[in-house]
Amino acid sequence: MSRTFLSALLCLALAGCAGSTSSTTGAPPTLPGTEWRLQELGGAKAMASPEASLAFLDGGRASGSGTCNRFTATYELTGSAIKFGPIATTRRACTPDVTAQEEKYLAALQAAERVASAGPDLLVYSKAADKPLRFTRVTGAKPVQ
Repeated sequence: MSRTFLSALLCLALAGCAGSTSSTTGAPPTLPGTEWRLQELGGAKAMASPEASLAFLDGGRASGSGTCNRFTATYELTGSAIKFGPIATTRRACTPDVTAQEEKYLAALQAAERVASAGPDLLVYSKAADKPLRFTRVTGAKPVQ
């Protein structure tokens, strides 16, 4: 084989490998009518109980569990860009560890910038966290109004 042919073949192989290392995230799924359970918060595993959740309702509204308290907010989704309006919560007393997770979670939602999917998961990227919030979809449940 000629040296030129081998060089061209090597370049094509390297270009193919380079393409396979691209991000595994894709466009966000259709959000209205879906509910998600928080799995990771800033790269750390979220509490399993009580759980934090996020539901996208019709009309640009969102609600969920902050971990201890319920919350509601509006949201705007343009492509993959997302912005939450002011978040209103109930005011139940919680243990310090639950309160700490809730404060971090709600701050990350308030500072959210974009959403993406990673396989079956929803990723929410936020200015308030180094790593995205990672959610798994709750199936078979109607989002809480």
